[in-house]
Amino acid sequence: MTQTRLHFITSKEEAERIFAGLEAAFEDDGWPIAVLEVDEDRDIHEVSLYADGDIDEAEGRLREVLRSLSTDRPVEREELPDIDWVARSLEGLQPVRAGRFFVHGSHDRDQRRDGDIAIEIEAGLAFGTGHHGTTAGCLEMLEQVVEAEHPANALDLGTGSAVLAIALAKLSGIPVLATDIDPVATEVAAGNVRLNGVAGHVEAVTATGFDHPVFAERGPFALIVANILAGPLIEISPQMAAHVRPRGSLVLSGILDRQHDAVVEAYVAQGFSHIATLHREGWVTIHFKPAA
Repeated sequence: MTQTRLHFITSKEEAERIFAGLEAAFEDDGWPIAVLEVDEDRDIHEVSLYADGDIDEAEGRLREVLRSLSTDRPVEREELPDIDWVARSLEGLQPVRAGRFFVHGSHDRDQRRDGDIAIEIEAGLAFGTGHHGTTAGCLEMLEQVVEAEHPANALDLGTGSAVLAIALAKLSGIPVLATDIDPVATEVAAGNVRLNGVAGHVEAVTATGFDHPVFAERGPFALIVANILAGPLIEISPQMAAHVRPRGSLVLSGILDRQHDAVVEAYVAQGFSHIATLHREGWVTIHFKPAA
């Protein structure tokens, strides 16, 4: 059975309002709803509803939600073939080497080499397979930081597929808390943790913010890695300062080259020192430490 994507563009603020309205209206249908940032500078975001069955009815219900929110947007349709898109996307991915790490799918196990820290990832519905420049940059930076500092514990904030949490556990054998705001991502992360044999070191938890009790129970952290986006990283800089140990480290990514200075400025304002920046494929990974 084919699926149809109903989509339109709007601003970030309006996209968030619409997403909440669509989520309530289509909760019983179980249809995926997504918001994609198309152009940050121009504040262009795309809202998509993936529907099946009577598409005219689905579009009518979508438009009713828009009317209830006093907005009106041109809605476009895209017919999608009946394909397992997750499986299809993973088929074409080549394994990735970043420092001593080798990130691969099950079909590339035979390419492991002696000395590799191999991480097998089946991404499922979570972000982060190791192929994105931000994830690979984090892996390289984490190897340097862990070997220099030997942290006692770590937090992988916004864990996605848990590739970074698994890397930390395999590299150092320390306890790692892996959190995400998305319960689907947390479920995928836990599966990858078990697949890689580090369930004794990594705990995957769904947590929507630093007020979740798990952060107080497990922190403060000697190392925090967060591969999310520049905007949220800047917003949570005060909380990051409160949850890292005095001589600990932050490794932050999901940051475009042009966003580097803004992130550094925000964290320096919270009492951090900028230690190093790694550039990869138009993205940066930044290492911070609390100032002495």
